Amino acid sequence: MFNFKAVLFDMDGIIVDSMPYHFISWFETLKKCNVRVRPSIIFEMEGAKWGHIIEVAFKDYQVELTPEIRSRICGQREELFKKYFKRDIFLGIPEFIKHLKAQNILVGLVTGSLKREAQKMLPKELYNLFDTIIGGDTVTNAKPHPEPYLTASNNLKVSPEKCLVIENAPYGIKSAKDANMVCYAIATSLPEGSLKMADKVFDKHKDLYNFLNLNKV
Repeated sequence: MFNFKAVLFDMDGIIVDSMPYHFISWFETLKKCNVRVRPSIIFEMEGAKWGHIIEVAFKDYQVELTPEIRSRICGQREELFKKYFKRDIFLGIPEFIKHLKAQNILVGLVTGSLKREAQKMLPKELYNLFDTIIGGDTVTNAKPHPEPYLTASNNLKVSPEKCLVIENAPYGIKSAKDANMVCYAIATSLPEGSLKMADKVFDKHKDLYNFLNLNKV
């Protein structure tokens, strides 16, 4: 179909329309600490470890950030996400992945979420389609470090130059590009201007499918 041997997908905002739930969970949790965050801040840091997100959120506030507060924020944020989350897979994604596999192209999932959380968020049939799954808890360095995508390519035994990454956030795009991979971005949660590091940017999933001549997806 094209000159790639593997396609690596981010999860939140690419496979699952979950970014609004991530934002409201962070917003309500941090508000209890008298810290306010804008949606763009959370969306731009998608893929980062939670500790980093908390540090950035607290940076402009005169609020003490102790290990106990960090732990409490993480616990409350996780519970709120479970409360609000409703599974909504982006239209055409299952068919796209099945089409790739039918062409003997390997597929990987590279997410900042915990691997066990990814398993809960995705339907079992879709989760089982991936040839490798990299969670935020399976690497030492999270996005924007290249380790997550390099780990996926290593697991698949495919050179980075033969991997295509599908992302929706700056941290993920930087991770892919620093791993020497081609990266296409879809503007599901941020405007095109925030995704300019990507090799190509699409407004929506359908535009990506059309670009790849997948008219039946």
